[in-house]
This record gives sequence, structure tokens and C-alpha cells, in this order.
Amino acid sequence: MTTTLGSSVEQLMTRLTGDEKHSHAATSTLDVLRVLYDRVLRHRPEQPDDPGRDRFFLSKGHGPMAYYAVLASHGYFPADWLDDFGSFDSPLGHHPDRNLVPGVEISSGSLGHGLPLAVGAALGLRIQRGDARVFVLVGDAELDEGSNHEAIEYAAAAGLDNLTVIAVDNHSSSYAVRGRMAERFAVNGWHAVTVDGRDHADIERALRHVTPQVPNAVIARVEDKS
Repeated sequence: MTTTLGSSVEQLMTRLTGDEKHSHAATSTLDVLRVLYDRVLRHRPEQPDDPGRDRFFLSKGHGPMAYYAVLASHGYFPADWLDDFGSFDSPLGHHPDRNLVPGVEISSGSLGHGLPLAVGAALGLRIQRGDARVFVLVGDAELDEGSNHEAIEYAAAAGLDNLTVIAVDNHSSSYAVRGRMAERFAVNGWHAVTVDGRDHADIERALRHVTPQVPNAVIARVEDKS
């Protein structure tokens, strides 16, 4: 799909201001989100609830600036909404709300919720015998949550090959030695690959990968969190 507005996503992001915008958390996800919405996801802004759509869950919900800008660039809501980000009456809060923002699948922000929800969605879609896929974006520190460990184990045991996790690695977590995130998924039965989180072709290739009966994990490495 192509963007529906004249402004670039980067230009749209500059319209979101305020002290609580978590800009680094947002910019670390920007390229992954652009590849997902521009090249990979099956989605219809004119019909956000299309039952045949792929699902995207932003578990890293404390940094939604890039997410909002990407959604606006595809016409899910007017770009003017970005100017009121975080204000009292704005639908665009510091954590995305699925009841207020078209295109948002889950309300998120609390660490450890997105991946378990994505596992449940992937299982439900498989039961319905649809071919929709589920993508969930998590932060590296978020993987310390016990709920995520249980979700990782269950997804592999259930053979959820319609599930892809994207973990953004900006070296902000307790993983002192890089590479262990991919190993963690792999040892639990996932297909896991580490990519350059700024290389769109690399990201797209990894996101499109499907191994039958095996969930997919993409570790997107970006610059360290300062």
C-alpha cells in the first residue's frame, strides 16, 4: 500500500510535541513500522475492521509517536490529530487506545501484555481457518516480563506459524551480550533472525518469512539507547 498524504512520516512525526513523547522509543521503531505498513501488512484504512486483515499489535506502547505518524500517513485518521498529541481532549494519548484511534488493535503501554495477546489472536485466527497473520512489536527490556516467557513457550508448542514477533534491540535491557534475544527464541522452538533495524529490504525479507508450524522472531537491531 502507498501513503495517502503528501507529508512524509518523518515530517508527520515532527507535529507530535510534548515532554512525554518518548521520542527515542518511537524513532527506534520507525523503520520497522514503515516496512510493515508500506510493504507487508494486509490492511485497509477505509475498513479498519476488515476480518481478513493482518493484525499488528504495538506492545511497545509507551512510544507511539512513530505508530501514530504511520497510521496518519495511510489515512487512518486526519493528520491534524497529531498536533494535539497528548492533550486533554486528544484521542492520541501517550499510550494508544484501541477505542479512540482507528487502526489500533490493542490498548498498550504496560510491559508484557502485547505478546500474550498476539498469541491468543494468532490461535483464534487459526481456529477460524483464515490466512491472516499477526505481528507484534516488543521492546528488548519488555522480554524480561514473565508473561512473555510463557507466551514464547506456548506459541512454539502450538505451532503458531501465523505469528511474527519483532523485538527492537536498542540495548536498553539487561541482555548484556547481544545475540541472546535471538537465541532465546530459537531455543524455545522459534525461527529467529537478527536484522539491521534500519535496512528496509532486510526487514521486509525477515517479516515475510514463514516456516510451517514454527513462529517467527525478528530481532531488529538499531542504535543504542542513549
